[in-house]
Amino acid sequence: MRGHQQEGHRGGRVGWLRASVLGANDGILSTASLILGVAAAHATHGSVMVAGVAGLVSGSISMAAGEYVSVHSQADTEKADLKLERAELKNDDEGEHGELTAIYVARGLVPALARQVAAQLMAHDALEAHARDELGISAALQAGPIQAALASAGSFVAGALMPLAVTALAPEAHLIPIVALTSLLFLAILGGLAAQAGGAGVAMGALRVTFWGALAMTVTAGVGALFGTATTGA
Repeated sequence: MRGHQQEGHRGGRVGWLRASVLGANDGILSTASLILGVAAAHATHGSVMVAGVAGLVSGSISMAAGEYVSVHSQADTEKADLKLERAELKNDDEGEHGELTAIYVARGLVPALARQVAAQLMAHDALEAHARDELGISAALQAGPIQAALASAGSFVAGALMPLAVTALAPEAHLIPIVALTSLLFLAILGGLAAQAGGAGVAMGALRVTFWGALAMTVTAGVGALFGTATTGA
């Protein structure tokens, strides 16, 4: 018998997991692709490192800013919805009770029980009940702009440091294959860990990220090679 033991659901991880995985994945992929593109254009080892560091700095700032704006917009929308709902509860309590009742009926409760549940929940905390069941807003899933921005930027830097470290240590003659293979390995590990943390299939998660990573790096390296050939020819 489990009693009141809490179940290990993963829904509460969605916010930070999404931001962290996206940041780390983008850090590995964009930095590795940039390094491969510049290296394929016949740049020196020093120039490749400078490009990689520049990509790390600009990418982390971009990720933080983009995530902050995106999540802040979501938070603003949630606040506006809650403000409107608070006013509706004040002006039409009976109508709001009817809305909540209809929601519970649609979920499978008989009308009499739905009205009773709605009445009890509204007596306890009317705004919370409507926020959760009508608007889909809950404290566990509410947007946190600063946390999301920091998670994205930090994970991007952590991801970008992986191909950068390999670039610093790899011999220039074998830089491209070493960076490509190790970056794909990093992406596969990240995809597998993210899938496991989210309760999904590890192999499929790793395969999905690796496929798109390989495609992006191949295209970027090809563009770099064409640009380098054109520049050399000129």
